[in-house]
Amino acid sequence: MTIIRISRRQFLKNSAIMSATFAGPIFFTGCAIDPVTGKKQLMMVSQQQEIGIDKQQSPFQFSSDYGITKDAGINQYISGVGKGLFPGVHRPDMPYTFQCVNATYINAYAFPGGTIAVTRGILLKLDNEAQLAALLGHELGHVNARHTAEQVSKGQLSSLLVAGLSIVASTQGSGLGDLTQQLGMLGQGLFLSKYSRDNEREADSLGNEYMVKAGYPSKGFVGLMEMLDSLNKEQPSSAQILFSTHPMSTERLTSAVQREKGIYQYSKDSSLYGERYMDSISSLRAKKQGIELLQQGEKHMAKKEYDQAQTIFKKSLNKLKNDYTAHVLMAKCQLLGKNPVQALAYADTAKKLYPAEIQGYYIAGLASKELKKYTIAYKNFDTCDKLLPGNPQMSFYKGYCLDKNGEIKPAADNYMTYLKMTNYQSSEYSNYAYNRLKKWGYAK
Repeated sequence: MTIIRISRRQFLKNSAIMSATFAGPIFFTGCAIDPVTGKKQLMMVSQQQEIGIDKQQSPFQFSSDYGITKDAGINQYISGVGKGLFPGVHRPDMPYTFQCVNATYINAYAFPGGTIAVTRGILLKLDNEAQLAALLGHELGHVNARHTAEQVSKGQLSSLLVAGLSIVASTQGSGLGDLTQQLGMLGQGLFLSKYSRDNEREADSLGNEYMVKAGYPSKGFVGLMEMLDSLNKEQPSSAQILFSTHPMSTERLTSAVQREKGIYQYSKDSSLYGERYMDSISSLRAKKQGIELLQQGEKHMAKKEYDQAQTIFKKSLNKLKNDYTAHVLMAKCQLLGKNPVQALAYADTAKKLYPAEIQGYYIAGLASKELKKYTIAYKNFDTCDKLLPGNPQMSFYKGYCLDKNGEIKPAADNYMTYLKMTNYQSSEYSNYAYNRLKKWGYAK
């Protein structure tokens, strides 16, 4: 790699320019036909761009959620229910996929190209297949109504940009020594669209339509809304992201009841498929106590009550001995509790349990860095980079580890890569990288 020398003035100028550039919309104005209403709409994003946003962002969200579950039976079941809704959708040509992710918080989400996921946490809250169909139908509603593209077109989307700035945003922190910020590199919900109440109403209406057309009773949608309404009133920490991205109101439940008694009354005799649902997720239900303990532990960890969190995570690990998420959470907790040796041990186990997922490697890298084992740290960060390319923070950490080992040329290469990937935006990391390059004569 050829290193281009940059001056401090260029560095600051680029930072200011990039900040201004990405403060507003980045697409050209155009008109399109609303696939749901058939009317003309202002739309700055093409279908291919929606799919592009999806392909770029969804892998990072999946990693934030500890990867797609390795329970093939659960994934096949969810995918089957999702595909069963296709006859009713307004955009049948989208590349839809459905999967369960390992996260324990309660949520479901869709990316604009048709990638749809549910967490283990929300599956444990459902009672039957009709409710699952309602949940997936709602997410299909967001894709079919083009809600994410609509937010881009109106200049309202701040956390999901095609240029990858959502990834960059996660690297801006208060300092290199802030482990809480470093562990938040792949924060839950960082890459998700935040819908308006109007978006939610439309997605509800569409989702209800799709699931009834697929042969489910509208009562299943009412059941989903009753569960969400109850959670919204309780406000558990495990549902915080759900309601920040999908605002809930009693009105949504009331509307679902009205549809059930009105336009979808004819569906009342259809089966909810409760027994089939419970049988299909039996492997997950067997882990329910352990997953609920993980939710409790995460609540303590968010409050920086690391000793209490570790105690609860140990109880969870007794029930979930080979659970990747449990080991990653314990590794994070140990690292935040200033126990990098133990953090590394749990992270190494996590790597063995799910070698294709990066969080185990990332925490192992941070723990090794804390232990000043820079060669080992570099290998872990490099693995992250290879498994999930496109995160600038990995280039920074690889440069940092090489720097600490006295390998100036490759360290400089990685620092410059980091600065280019972040468009020279000012942060503690970019300032550190620039100052090292300046000291070595690669920057003026």
